[in-house]
Amino acid sequence: MKYLILLLFFSFFGCYTSTRQCKDFKTGSFYSEVKINDQLYTSTFVRDEQLQIETYNNKIDSTQLRWINDCEVIFKTINPKNMAERKDIHLKILTTTDSSYTYEYSYVGDTKKQKGVAYKIK
Repeated sequence: MKYLILLLFFSFFGCYTSTRQCKDFKTGSFYSEVKINDQLYTSTFVRDEQLQIETYNNKIDSTQLRWINDCEVIFKTINPKNMAERKDIHLKILTTTDSSYTYEYSYVGDTKKQKGVAYKIK
């Protein structure tokens, strides 16, 4: 009987999943870090519900946003300058804290995903 109670206890509390507060990160100013092949890439960006303006290597890039749900968004470059910029990017928020979120992203339809962390500035 003791084992049955322990089994029930662990079955209820053993599969704890964290909640994501993705709505907190739909708008605001952010700082992002992505590590690719042991190199750290950083950028800053400002986002509202429909537009994101990002600064990376002293270059500014603007994208339109289409939210799939509170935790997933598609980025479409407004003025693409080459073929790579014409590809849409899918971003999914995986986890959140009170001031940051961890995400994965890839080109739409691509199976290779990268991960990063964004920190809310304001």
